[in-house]
Amino acid sequence: MLYINPPGGVFFTLMNRRHFLGMAPAALLAGSTSAQAPDSGDRSYIQPRTGVGPFHRTGAGKQPNIFLITADMVSPDLYHPDRPLSKHVKIPNIRSLMTDGTFFSNAFCTVPLCAPSRASYLTGRYSYIQGNGERAPEGLETQLRPTDTIFPEYLKAAGYLTRQSGKGHVGTQKFLDAFGENDQPWDRWSPPVFDDEGFLAYQRSLGVKPQKYSREIVFRMQDGKTPGNSAGGWIVQEDGKPFPFEAHYSCYLAKRSVETLRSLLETENPGKHPIYHQLDIFDPHQPFSIPAGYEQREKELRSAMTLPSSYEASRKRDFKKWENEPEILDVYRKYWGIYDPQTLIDYRVAYILQMEVVDRAIGLFLDELRKQGLYESSLVIFTSDHGEMNGRRAMVDKGVYLYPDVLRVPFVVKPQGGSQTKVVSDSISLLDLSQTILDAAGIQPEAKFDGVSLLPALAGKAGDAAQQPAVLRRLARGRQLCLRAAASHARRRTLSLRLQRQFAQRRAVRHALR
Repeated sequence: MLYINPPGGVFFTLMNRRHFLGMAPAALLAGSTSAQAPDSGDRSYIQPRTGVGPFHRTGAGKQPNIFLITADMVSPDLYHPDRPLSKHVKIPNIRSLMTDGTFFSNAFCTVPLCAPSRASYLTGRYSYIQGNGERAPEGLETQLRPTDTIFPEYLKAAGYLTRQSGKGHVGTQKFLDAFGENDQPWDRWSPPVFDDEGFLAYQRSLGVKPQKYSREIVFRMQDGKTPGNSAGGWIVQEDGKPFPFEAHYSCYLAKRSVETLRSLLETENPGKHPIYHQLDIFDPHQPFSIPAGYEQREKELRSAMTLPSSYEASRKRDFKKWENEPEILDVYRKYWGIYDPQTLIDYRVAYILQMEVVDRAIGLFLDELRKQGLYESSLVIFTSDHGEMNGRRAMVDKGVYLYPDVLRVPFVVKPQGGSQTKVVSDSISLLDLSQTILDAAGIQPEAKFDGVSLLPALAGKAGDAAQQPAVLRRLARGRQLCLRAAASHARRRTLSLRLQRQFAQRRAVRHALR
């Protein structure tokens, strides 16, 4: 007997024609039962009828509620204690998770792009997706395949009530499989602030009109004159009135998550079925959309803001390419380089303010967990899909290059059953996210995963990660990252054309918002 996707995938038996014809009558008599996959007793399936996604339950205790909160494109400047700038960032809700849980200070993504990174941490595998749909060269896959499995599907099959709010960016099919037909994952790089009917109705209920920029951060190309990309900025209502935080899209997502949680607690059986909820916030990714109420914070940040030393060094070189720097970086610097120091100051201030908007939205959801008596007993994780240059080497955003700041991600785990303040400096990967959550839920898939569970680290034990020297484990991952970066480097000319088209589209959108 041979297996497709062993050890637990769809299977078939090799046979000749006579053997097949001899089995046909028995198959006809068996009727529909012939489609049933064999069950080994303690084995369960994501799809019991077809035998897809076999897994075992490893825990006899009560499964905890699990809440995953993600932000998009978070620089270590915004949260890491080793970064001086982080001391000026007011994120009390995220810091409360760090106080109540474990902060992994050396966490990294697999690919510093939205879609590839999300695909890898959702599947727990190094992903074949290597580009975002908006920038990918023709023929490059940008969405998960229907035959892929994302880890929330295991939770759903094990009895969890699975829900999600916010960004998907890996296609919609797998989110519908994992979270149900009422899920609304948007498959784009930016939030649908002008075409999400639910959000627009929510804004109308507040008496708020759609947003427009009152101040906008617009880059200049290297000639210092030609307008470049827009990074967004400060917003007001289209009639010029202040735009309140309550009408912001991040706040809307948090409140939608709160209402989803309340509905589950009222209509389902939370004592019998644990809850898994995934809140995926787009911010602080640009284009920024800073609402009213942050005027004083802006003044404070401007008085404390400095520029990275590597920016000043790039300036002295007239922003020319550094020795041994990959050529692809010149493509990114052309569109995401900042050649004016004041523009970079504006960007870094706005970036921090946007992160503080994110933290305030997260606080709404955490407050609801506490109100419902769920916080202490739940597993709560905060992370991001990738990092951000934030002005280093005269660049912002991220891309297919391997500077540490675009690979670093925040990774905070508040365990169920109490609080613990701990910092783990061992390097970990976003690939470990799925295994950690499934381990906490008492689920052991038969499928292969590329990460390991971090529960032993939470308990102060070495765990599986120590079975292989950490440097070898991370070097292997780094080698794969380099190979993928090299493949992207080979496609740089196509990527440049895509970026030029994206630049033109963004300029058109910017004019439409004015």
